Amino acid sequence: MQMDCRGLPITTSSADAAKAIDLAIKSYMDYGTTAGAGIKTALEHDPACVLALCIRGYFFLMLENKALLPRVKQTLDEIKPHLGAATKREQLHVKALEAWAAGDIMGACARWEEILTESPLDLLALKLHHTMTFYTGRSQVMRSVAASVLGEWSDKAPEYGCVQGMYAYALEECGAYDEAERWGRQAVERNPGDLWALHSVAHVLEMQGRSKEGVKWLDYTPEQWAQKNPFKAHIWWHSALFMLAQGENDRALDLYDKSLCSVNSEQYVDVSNQAALLKRIELSGVDIGDRWKALAEHSEKRIHDHMLPFRDAHFSLALAAGGSFDAARKHVESMAAFSAQGDGWRAEATRDIVIPLCEGMIAYEAGDYDKATDLFWPLRNEMSIIGGSHAQRDLFAQIMCDAAVHSSRLPVARSLLSERVLSRGTRKQNWQDYAKVLAALGETERAEAARKQAGIAHESGA
Repeated sequence: MQMDCRGLPITTSSADAAKAIDLAIKSYMDYGTTAGAGIKTALEHDPACVLALCIRGYFFLMLENKALLPRVKQTLDEIKPHLGAATKREQLHVKALEAWAAGDIMGACARWEEILTESPLDLLALKLHHTMTFYTGRSQVMRSVAASVLGEWSDKAPEYGCVQGMYAYALEECGAYDEAERWGRQAVERNPGDLWALHSVAHVLEMQGRSKEGVKWLDYTPEQWAQKNPFKAHIWWHSALFMLAQGENDRALDLYDKSLCSVNSEQYVDVSNQAALLKRIELSGVDIGDRWKALAEHSEKRIHDHMLPFRDAHFSLALAAGGSFDAARKHVESMAAFSAQGDGWRAEATRDIVIPLCEGMIAYEAGDYDKATDLFWPLRNEMSIIGGSHAQRDLFAQIMCDAAVHSSRLPVARSLLSERVLSRGTRKQNWQDYAKVLAALGETERAEAARKQAGIAHESGA
């Protein structure tokens, strides 16, 4: 038996294997590029190490590619002969892996919560729970679980800053912006390269309309993050959002071309960040040329995956915006078959929210704004179930508003924009759109008041 760097037992006789696991988890938490190699090293030292095998399975699933599920099953088969000698904590990790591989994300989260109750210093369980709770849209649970372990952590525990950053993000998603910013900045002071903590503060600045500060906060060069994994593209995404809010549309498009697309490879295309940014740039009135083509082509290869509703929504966006309507409809048909055959959160979210959302985006991109508005309207207050952050889901709110403005449903547009100018009142474009809709409805005085608000709004975007 060996101990990890936080004093938790690992069932292995190899000190080198335990050390390699520590280094792999550290790289994973730092969004480095050596986590997978670290687990490979651990297994070279001890091929029967249950925790190392389990982490290998986790890493396969993190790639969110259905084609890798057989490799996860193979890993689970390799674990079985050694599971009886493993600790309870390690056995619970294996149960979490089994649940996640079967598509039962809620079951996996429940197992990680069991681990954290007994072993609150299990950083891997906390990070995995944090990530998958994020993707299931359960902000309060994310905050509760992070808070439940914080009392056992201190600045003496390795990677304490990572826990601070996770708690900061959970606070932000629950609307506790001041507290979130404090925890996030503390985490960045502890580790300036902690992308998740940097990102947590960026979310606060985004939600509070502090885009000028945001541009400065994320003023990093690609060279500074050369050793970071593709998550860095999401930080560039935030940086581009701040630029759009400041009216720097060309600069945001340049960042798309030079930084977001740089993480793409033959095996991996970052569709979610890139489609979400490209659509926002397009909504800002910029001609984005043929940039949708590559995203649509890659998305067409993934229409039967259904690993996460959040991913399906962005695959559909790329297909529809790229004009690949036949593939987009096949994607919807595949989601319908998937949700009809399964149960649980993924099937429910796909059936109730993602399918009508995707149908709405197809209608929207085809120019049928009335149909799109009819499909979007019942979804407007139910979007959290697809996962992601408030900032990420805001794109769909923008599309809903744009569809309503372009349709004959002016009262619907007024309702949506009335809400939007209260939540995003720092943005000039929101007030301008609201003024136009009010004027079209004959509400002259309110339209003039909205125009005045547009004149004093300090951010240019929507």
